[in-house]
Amino acid sequence: MPTIREVAAHAGVSPATVSRVMKGEVPVSADTRARVEVAISAMGYAPNAFARSLASNRLEGVGLVISHLAGPFMGRVMMTLEATLRRANVSLLVASGGGEAAREQEAVNFLLGRRCDGLIVHADALSDETLTALATTTPLVVFNRRVPDIDAHCISLDNEYGGYLATRHLLDQGHQSIACLTGPLRQQDAAERLAGYQRALHERGIPVDEQAIIEGDFTEQGGEQGMMTLLAREMAVTAVVAGNDDMALGAMTILRARGVAVPRAMSLVGYDNEACARHVVPALTTVHAPLEEMAQAAAERLLKLIAGASLPASTPFMPTLIERETVGPWRT
Repeated sequence: MPTIREVAAHAGVSPATVSRVMKGEVPVSADTRARVEVAISAMGYAPNAFARSLASNRLEGVGLVISHLAGPFMGRVMMTLEATLRRANVSLLVASGGGEAAREQEAVNFLLGRRCDGLIVHADALSDETLTALATTTPLVVFNRRVPDIDAHCISLDNEYGGYLATRHLLDQGHQSIACLTGPLRQQDAAERLAGYQRALHERGIPVDEQAIIEGDFTEQGGEQGMMTLLAREMAVTAVVAGNDDMALGAMTILRARGVAVPRAMSLVGYDNEACARHVVPALTTVHAPLEEMAQAAAERLLKLIAGASLPASTPFMPTLIERETVGPWRT
C-alpha cells in the first residue's frame, strides 16, 4: 500500500497538502486538488494513522501486540512502555495474539484499524517475512526478537549469552551434570538460551546429554512438569538451568515436595530476575534481563520512526548474573 509521502511525491506536493485535500480543507487551489486526487486514484491510496500524524504533527496512539497478557515479564514491559509514551503525550493500546500466527495478525489488524500511528510487536508466531513486510508500510519496532532484514527495528536481548552465564556459573561451582528446563523451542529466546547452555558445556569438554534437556512452556506448571520428568529419569543431575524464573519456581516446588534440598542436593538458576526471585526461600539465583531499559528503548525508537527519523543500528542488550542462594558447590 502506498504511503502519504509517495502520493505527495507523485503529485508534486507536500504530505500536508495531501491531507488537506482528503479532509476538504482550504486553501488548496483547484489545480493542486486535481493533481492530488489523480495521484490518490492512480496509486490506490487509503489514509492511515501514520499519514494523519505526518500532516498534523500529532500522534494518536501506539499499538502493542503481545503474545500473552499474563505474567510479570509483560507487566514490566507494558508499565515502562506506557510511562515512556505518556511522557510524549502518546497513548498505548494493547492487543494479545495468544502465540498463534492468525491471532497475532488479527491483533496487528485491530490496532492499525484503531488509528495507531505505529506498532511495537512482541510476537512469537508471526514470521520474519510478515514482520519485514509490515515494517515497509507501518512504523514498527520488534521487541525481544531479532529479524535480520529489519535489524534496526529490533530491540533484543543476548539470550544466548544469558544461557551461557547461567550454565557457566554452575560449572564454576563444580557441577558437571546439569539439566536444562527450556521454554518453547520454537521461540527465539528459548532456543538461544539453550544454545548458551550447550556452549558452556562444550567449552568445558562436557558432552550434552539430550535426556537432560526438557522442553517446557515458560510457566510454573511447565517447571513443575519438567522437574517431575527429570526426576523420573533418575539421572545423576546436581544442577538445573531453568528457562525463566517461573519455571525455576515450579521446579523448586517439586524439589521441596520430594524432599530434595536446594541448594545442598540440587542447585538451580532462573532467568529474567522477576521480583519474586528475591523473595522466595531460598532466594533465587537468576539471570537479569533489563526489560525496563529495553522497553524504554523500544518506545523511543518507535517515536523516532513515526517522526520520520532514520534509525541507527540496533545492539542487543546484555544480561547479567544475579547470585543469590539457590546455587551451592558440587558435593561428592
